[in-house]
Amino acid sequence: MREWTHAEHAAAVATEIARMADVLKGRDMSVAVRTCPGWDLARLVTHTGGVHRWVAAMVRDLAERRYDRDGMDMGLPTDPGGYAAWLAEGAAFLPEALLSQDPEASMWSWAGEKRVRFWSRRMLHETLVHRVDAELALGVPVVIDERVAADGVEEFLDVLPYVKWNPDVAEIRGGGETISLQADTGAGWVITLDPDRFHHRRSLQPGTVTVRAATSADLLQVVWGRRSPDDYAIEGDGGLFGWWRGLTQI
Repeated sequence: MREWTHAEHAAAVATEIARMADVLKGRDMSVAVRTCPGWDLARLVTHTGGVHRWVAAMVRDLAERRYDRDGMDMGLPTDPGGYAAWLAEGAAFLPEALLSQDPEASMWSWAGEKRVRFWSRRMLHETLVHRVDAELALGVPVVIDERVAADGVEEFLDVLPYVKWNPDVAEIRGGGETISLQADTGAGWVITLDPDRFHHRRSLQPGTVTVRAATSADLLQVVWGRRSPDDYAIEGDGGLFGWWRGLTQI
């Protein structure tokens, strides 16, 4: 796997926002989103577009604190028929905001990486996962670039320790057991459960339990809870993976 630059992440953000808006154009916004229980497409769009505007504002200001997203005027159209176009606007203003700042500049984030570059990567995968949600809701094919997907699996593992809104994450500890995520396309990660924490590394080695899938795109959907691991080969202690997956719903 090759490392991404901030500029590459920002460019991919624009591509993913445009793809998501395209999927939603002309659609019934009342369609239920089964991968986000209780949400419909309208809620999915307003959440995703709202996050784009929230992050763009903080990046422009190099915010030292979290802005109140609920208190921001997002300029949401009154007619849901305009939601897809409203979402599409982010393909211009969000990358522009991200590229307007030094990627190494300090700013607030909820994870360990407190620099502008955190947000270019986070916004790529936030948008990608919600584009997948929309496609699954509408029954249209899900196509994910393999390089983007591999970065997305690793980003999930990178941010997982900082997910304070799900207290279950703090329970992901063990006695050295390993969970291996392997794609036939050549990407792989091993998560090690230590008594006080967990950590991960790139590796093609099997683990106490190994999940094998055809692509990183498949693994991305598994770790984000968008596909069942039962669809793929599980070798070893399947109960361990079920336990881990149950604690990692973010």
